[in-house]
Amino acid sequence: MREATITRTTAETDISVSVRLGGTGARDCRTGIGFFDHMLDQLARHSLIDIKVRATGDLHIDDHHTVEDTGIALGQALARAIGDKRGIRRYGSCLLPMDDALVRAALDLSGRPFLVWSVPFPTAKIGTFDTELVREFFQALATHGGITLHVDRLHGVNSHHIAEAAFKAVARALREAVEPDPRQADAIPSTKGTL
Repeated sequence: MREATITRTTAETDISVSVRLGGTGARDCRTGIGFFDHMLDQLARHSLIDIKVRATGDLHIDDHHTVEDTGIALGQALARAIGDKRGIRRYGSCLLPMDDALVRAALDLSGRPFLVWSVPFPTAKIGTFDTELVREFFQALATHGGITLHVDRLHGVNSHHIAEAAFKAVARALREAVEPDPRQADAIPSTKGTL
């Protein structure tokens, strides 16, 4: 079915995430964090994965728990929707320009989580959003999605553009990786026979 819903409830957050891999990029993301919702919308739109997020968290403390736990739930939902990875392309990459920013993302749906993050931000905040939370989100996504993920900022002076380029680049790489491979429709994309 290539769809999944994950619910995650802790003392800090209450989150529900639904994904549909063969979607159109439909998005309905409500976390209570405006900039983060904007980034999740970009992730859905450019991956063509339908994403619905409902999150409430301890925003009176800060945005950290909500952003990280949303990444955890989204990673788990993606892993469940992808299943045994039979018939997918597995790898994806994107070199994405956005005005002054140029970000490269490459990923492998290997089941071996690893994040290489080389995305320095020139400012500590985008509005009220802590820029360090962009990395926290992708760390959680990669860890719980079983994704090897490399993201590099090659150029950029505007923090908003850099963050948005990162989300869009990862989205485009995900789109490529989860797409069915017509040349290997029934095959696991590994010489091991499993991922």
